[in-house]
Amino acid sequence: MAREALLSTHVAREAWNVAFRRTVPYPRVVAPAKRIDQAEVLLEALPYIRRFAGKTVVIKYGGHAMTDETLKQAFARDIVLLKFVGIHPVVVHGGGPQIDRMLSDLNISSTFVRGMRVTDPATMKVVEMVLAGQINGEIVAMINLAGGKAVGFSGKDGSLIVARRAASENGDLGQVGEVVGVNPELVRALQQQDFIPVIAPVAAGPEGESLNINADIAAGEIAEALEAEKLLLLTDVEGVKDANGELIRTLSSTQAQALIDDGVAKAGMIPKIECSLDALRGGVKKVHVIDGRVKHAVLLELFTDEGVGTEFRRDVGLGDDGAKRTGDAGRSQP
Repeated sequence: MAREALLSTHVAREAWNVAFRRTVPYPRVVAPAKRIDQAEVLLEALPYIRRFAGKTVVIKYGGHAMTDETLKQAFARDIVLLKFVGIHPVVVHGGGPQIDRMLSDLNISSTFVRGMRVTDPATMKVVEMVLAGQINGEIVAMINLAGGKAVGFSGKDGSLIVARRAASENGDLGQVGEVVGVNPELVRALQQQDFIPVIAPVAAGPEGESLNINADIAAGEIAEALEAEKLLLLTDVEGVKDANGELIRTLSSTQAQALIDDGVAKAGMIPKIECSLDALRGGVKKVHVIDGRVKHAVLLELFTDEGVGTEFRRDVGLGDDGAKRTGDAGRSQP
């Protein structure tokens, strides 16, 4: 009887299980393709986040990315995200279009020599007002609104940038400064307190006069002094191009210098290449010239395999690890 009762109980239990499975099915749940793609993006970023955590990345912010509202907000969020994943961003900004607009409103004409603005006293007043006053404050407010803790200042503060009047074979550049040294103590102190430094490229000369520093060069010099892992230069072009107008995905130091020597690099690209080479020689691991017109260009360059723009690296044998990025034979792995 006990055996029959046990069998009856077992049969009843199985019947109940079958009935339950019929009425309460448990199909395999498949996430939407878009969400899976988002997860893949995060996984692609993971090795880069791991490598760059605790490292300093200097970003020269300029061009169209500073004038388009959507791009401005995207840039601010990019910077805040870098900070929250453990990277120490330092922003050095330009402001050419805004300076041009203000000079035009005041009927002050501008001339350029190899990408550098000839700066007379009247122009210098406008440059300092726009860079250290208007733009710097706007960037700080934008980053803070996105959830970061930004602090703005110029190269004059804390004697961050030590400069003198630049000499040129092409004539007097006026109050254009040549960087002779960087005192990074102020930036390091802010980093230790989890602030995001935002720097206007204006310095004081030997006599206390204001000097206009090319923002690319200022960013490169600051990156060297901070021993930055990377220097990113935002531009209004895809990157560095060859004589046929094709984008160059990666450049060694020798190849980059040849572009200048052969006359391939023009106007505003020359200071970018020169400061990239100087930064590499000064110890910066990698330099990237990227298209600031692309939304989230900073994140795409730092956290994806292909990146956007042109990557500069040391010649093989001079400290380059020789590793390549997946999907691009000329791009470095994290």
